[in-house]
Amino acid sequence: MGLIDIGGGRKMYLKCRGKGSPTVVLVGGLRASAEDWSIAEKSAPAVFPEVSKFTRVCACDRPGTPVDEKPSRSDAVPQPTTAKDAVADLHALLSAAGEAGPYVLVGHSYGGLVVRLYVSTYPKGVVGLVLIDALSEGLRDAETPAQWTIQRKLIEGDVRQSLKLYPALERIDADRSFDQIRAAPPLRPLPLVILSADKPWGPQLPSMIAAGKLSADVPQDFGYVTDAAQKKTQERLARLAPNAKHITNTHSGHEIHKEQPQLVVDSIRKLVEAVRSGRISQVAR
Repeated sequence: MGLIDIGGGRKMYLKCRGKGSPTVVLVGGLRASAEDWSIAEKSAPAVFPEVSKFTRVCACDRPGTPVDEKPSRSDAVPQPTTAKDAVADLHALLSAAGEAGPYVLVGHSYGGLVVRLYVSTYPKGVVGLVLIDALSEGLRDAETPAQWTIQRKLIEGDVRQSLKLYPALERIDADRSFDQIRAAPPLRPLPLVILSADKPWGPQLPSMIAAGKLSADVPQDFGYVTDAAQKKTQERLARLAPNAKHITNTHSGHEIHKEQPQLVVDSIRKLVEAVRSGRISQVAR
């Protein structure tokens, strides 16, 4: 695929492979390019190439998502952006590239927020949804205002040095994005799989702070606050659709698609097979 003209004088990078319907669209987390789905730990087969073996699969670079420490392949936009911006870009990109639905949308972390808003905005084209340790407005709801102020620092990471080298680096306005999804129509009934990390943040945070990945003013024990809030948030996501499948025994941290890629591939495969068998075909209408 490569660079696609999405209008407005902008181009975005799209990577697609494989044949078949429905098309699986992989939407990465904050600052994650399309290549994020071709990375796996312990020499396990990665998600993107594995899904391409049984259906069409696409992934894109949002503006400001670096690739191998190089600038994003997609044209830069003013930062920070919101989930609504990401939805508009994704829809324009898929349309311009001629990648027709129906789609199974798969979102990791911030990408989970994006795909939920996409379904609410363009409901007819989506036949299934997989949320991988997704970011959600429920996280803010589960914390006090003071805790949420700190939580935003964890979500955004300490990018002060990175911005000096790459001012167009992707940043998000989490609060505006949460408000956007609250204002959107509720998620219509559709097949939904939620994969939740089961390795806690609590023990990890001190080393992340020491390594400079997080701001030094984040409390050392704040990971435990995050764990409690995230547990409530993931349970709330599982109530978004009737008969949603919530997988909590993932043996993984936040990046389940890299730590346990086969679990993600199997979840996607089951949705694709269900669509093809006709068991859930009516949800696209």
